[in-house]
Amino acid sequence: MHLDELHGPDDLRRLTYEELDQLAAEIRAFIVKAVSHTGGHLGSNLGAVELTIALHRVFDSPNDIVLWDTGHQTYPHKILTGRAGGFDRLRQAGGLSGYPNRAESEHDWIENSHASTVLAYAHGMTTALELQHSSRRVVAVIGDGSLTGGMAYEGLNNLGLSGNRVVIVLNDNGRSYAPTRSLLTESITRLRLDPRFTRQRARLGRALTSMPVVGNWAERSLESAEAAVREYLEPPPFFEQLGIRYTGPLDGHDVKELEWALSHAVEWDGPIVVHVLTQKGRGYPPAEADDEKRLHDVSGFDPDTGKSVTGPSGPSYTATFSEALVRAAADDERIVAITAAMPGSTGLLPFQERFPDRFLDVGIAEQHAVTTATGMAMMGLRPVVAVYSTFLTRAFDQVNLDLGLHGQPVVLCVDRAGVTGDDGASHHGVLDLALLTKVPGMTVFTPSSTAELEVMLDEALSIIDGPIAIRWPKTPGPEVGDDEVGSGLSARRVRAGDGSVAILAVGKMLGAATEAATLLAEQGISATVWDVRVAKPLDVVMLEDAADHDLVVTVEDGIRLGGVGSQAAVALGDLVESHRAPPTLVLGLPDAYLPQGKPDRILAELGLDGAGVAAAVTKALAPAVPAS
Repeated sequence: MHLDELHGPDDLRRLTYEELDQLAAEIRAFIVKAVSHTGGHLGSNLGAVELTIALHRVFDSPNDIVLWDTGHQTYPHKILTGRAGGFDRLRQAGGLSGYPNRAESEHDWIENSHASTVLAYAHGMTTALELQHSSRRVVAVIGDGSLTGGMAYEGLNNLGLSGNRVVIVLNDNGRSYAPTRSLLTESITRLRLDPRFTRQRARLGRALTSMPVVGNWAERSLESAEAAVREYLEPPPFFEQLGIRYTGPLDGHDVKELEWALSHAVEWDGPIVVHVLTQKGRGYPPAEADDEKRLHDVSGFDPDTGKSVTGPSGPSYTATFSEALVRAAADDERIVAITAAMPGSTGLLPFQERFPDRFLDVGIAEQHAVTTATGMAMMGLRPVVAVYSTFLTRAFDQVNLDLGLHGQPVVLCVDRAGVTGDDGASHHGVLDLALLTKVPGMTVFTPSSTAELEVMLDEALSIIDGPIAIRWPKTPGPEVGDDEVGSGLSARRVRAGDGSVAILAVGKMLGAATEAATLLAEQGISATVWDVRVAKPLDVVMLEDAADHDLVVTVEDGIRLGGVGSQAAVALGDLVESHRAPPTLVLGLPDAYLPQGKPDRILAELGLDGAGVAAAVTKALAPAVPAS
C-alpha cells in the first residue's frame, strides 16, 4: 500500500509511474470509503487524483503556491499533504474541513468555496512576487464550471494584461453541479474528442515508434505536429486573445503526460493555461453513471451501490418548492425559472424537464441571474431565481440596484438559509435577512413549515407586484395542519400569553420559540408566541400586540446585528408614542464566522434552541440585583 507510506508531497517523487497509478487507485478507494461515512464532495475529487499527483511532483508546495478554485476537488490534495488520518472526521465539528483551510495546513493558501475567485487571488499573489523579485511559482487550478463566472474572466483579463508568470490549470470535466453551460471549451476540445483524429494519431504513433533508431524522436515530432494541426484547424483559442498562452487539451488521468506538460508550462515567461480533460466520478461506477451531478455533494451512502443510507426526518423545503413551482407554472405561462449552475440542488430539475423552454441555467453567475431575471420581468414574465443564501450575497448589488430600484416582480427563492452545517463558514446563510430587508420595496417571506412555503410561493407569483424573497433552511420542516398556516402579509399568533413576554419567531425558529414557551410555562411565565411569517414588511397587528407586553423577544437564524429583530425594535419604538416601548431582546447569530457542525448543535451552542431562548427570557425578566 503506497498510501500508507505517504507522509507528504516529497514522498511522491520516489515512486515510478506504475506505482503512481497504483497510488491513484488507492486514493480513490480511500475517498469513497471516507465520504460514504461522513458525506462530502465525491465526484469532483475522484476526477482530480492524477492531476493532484502531477501538481505535487512538479511544484514544491508550500514554497510554490498551489491554489484551488472552490475546493471541491481538494481531498486528494489533503491526502497528499499528510492529512489522510483526519478523514474519519471530515466535515464534522472540530474535524477536517471539506475545503482548503489555512488553519489545517501550510499547503492551503485560500479557504474559498465560492467559485471563480482563484484567478484574482493568483493575479494578486503573482503581482506581489514580481515586486519582491521572488522566484516562487504560482499554479491556479480552476474548473470549467468556475470559468463561467464573471470573476474568472476578470482574472484572465488582468493576468493577460500583467504578463505575470502563472500556470492556470483548466480542469475540464464538463460539469459543475450540472453540465457546464458555456461555449468556451467546445472548440478547444472538439478535435481532441473526435474519434477519427484519435484513431489516426494512435495508428501513426505505433508506426513511428516501431521504427529503428528514430522511433522516439519521431514520436516527439508527432506531438509537435499534433499541436500545429490543432492551431491550424481550430479557431484562435480564446485565452490567447487575452494574452495568455494555451496548451492542451491533455489526458487528465495520465500522470506522465501531465507532469511533462506542467514542467514545460512553468518555464513559460507569462501566464499559460494547461487544459486538462478529466472525468468526474472517475473509478467509481455509481458516480460515473450519475447523470445529474456525478455524485457531487453527498450524505452518507452505501459504498457498494452509491445509494444514500441517510435521509431527512421531515418534509423537505426544496422538494416542496420544486413541486409547487411546477404546479404554478402549469397554470401560468409567464413563469420562468433561473439557476446559477445548480438545477438539481435547488430543486429545478423537474421544472427543466417539464418546461425546458422556460428554464435558464446561466452558469456560475449569480449577478447575471438576478439582472437577467429583472429584464425578463420588465417584459412581462414572472421569473423565479432559485439560489443558495450564501451565493445570493454575491449578487446583492444587483438585487439592490437592478431588481429593487426598478421594482420588478422577481421571486428570489433563497435555499439553505441560516445555519446549514457541514460545509462550514462559507456556506452558512447568515446574511440574507439583514441584506434583503434593507432593499426598498422588497417583500421577504420566512416560512416556518413546508406548508407555509407552498402558500407563500403561490402568493408571491400571483398577488405581489414587486421584488420578493422567500428564504428557507436546509433542515427538514415540521408536519403541520391546515390550521397552522397563515396567509397574505400577516403574521400568525401561535400562542397567547398573559402580557409578560412576547416572542416573535422568524422562520424555522418558531420551533425553538414554542419549545421555549412550554419551558417558561413550567416556571409560571406565560409567553405569547408569534410566527412572524413576513420579515418585511413587519405586521403592524403583531407589533401592536407585542407592544402591550413587558418584554419583547425576537429569535432569528440570521445575523443579529441589523437583522429582523433590530428592525422590530425600531418599529416598536416608532409605534409607541404615548408611552415607553417595552424592552426588546434580540436573539440571533453572532458577528462571527461559524464553524462546521450539525445545525441543531450549532444553534444550541449559540443559545438558539428552546432551552437557550427560555434561559434568555428568564434572565431578562429577572429583577435587577442592586449592587452592594
